[in-house]
Amino acid sequence: MNLTIAGLTARALLGRRRILLLLPMPVLLIGLTLLANASPAQPDEWAPIVLGQLGLGVILPLTALIVGSSVLGLEIEDGTITHILAKPVPRSEIIVAKLVVAWAVTTVTTAVPLAIAGVIADSGALGIGLALGAAVGALAYTAFFLALSLMSRRPVAIGLIYIMLWENLLVQFVSGARTLSIQQYSLTLADGLAGNTTVLNSNLSTVTAAILAAAFVAVGTAIATQRLRSFALTGETS
Repeated sequence: MNLTIAGLTARALLGRRRILLLLPMPVLLIGLTLLANASPAQPDEWAPIVLGQLGLGVILPLTALIVGSSVLGLEIEDGTITHILAKPVPRSEIIVAKLVVAWAVTTVTTAVPLAIAGVIADSGALGIGLALGAAVGALAYTAFFLALSLMSRRPVAIGLIYIMLWENLLVQFVSGARTLSIQQYSLTLADGLAGNTTVLNSNLSTVTAAILAAAFVAVGTAIATQRLRSFALTGETS
């Protein structure tokens, strides 16, 4: 990994106003968890909605979309990508550096609040499971959205369609769609690592979820690298 590019990416990403969009979501998650925990309802009644559907199903992918589509997408928009492409740095190193930064930022802003919410809702085991499941999901999501930012001029719009229609609608009615749902991978891994509690409702095996998540990361990284190689110094694909 190229540490110089990673450092520049982190400073640029954390210095943009877009990063402020990430702050209300962790606060919302923890706040709703505290309110639900103070109610008479049992955790297995509200936790699947707050932690699963909201935390892993909405907050995690939206955060990854904002971050993953920004680490290269904004540079393509404003033309600063040409400065990176002009340097004798392998395109694979650029992609890996961008991906690591996007993954780290997404993980910190989602896994930490999910871990806190898990502890509040049930136990430390659930908190650890949610944090690790979110970390794996963050890597798969950011690889997917990073590749999408190099494949389309409207990665955020396409990403929102994938999140809302595929991951939060189709998977409810079409069981086969779950095999291509990063949300389901995160949920399954979180449930398995937490000890298969009744708080989370997973639908895949832990091994299947881990393999498919790794496949998303590998394919997303490969596509992003190939697309970046096709960029000319004008910032357009050839």
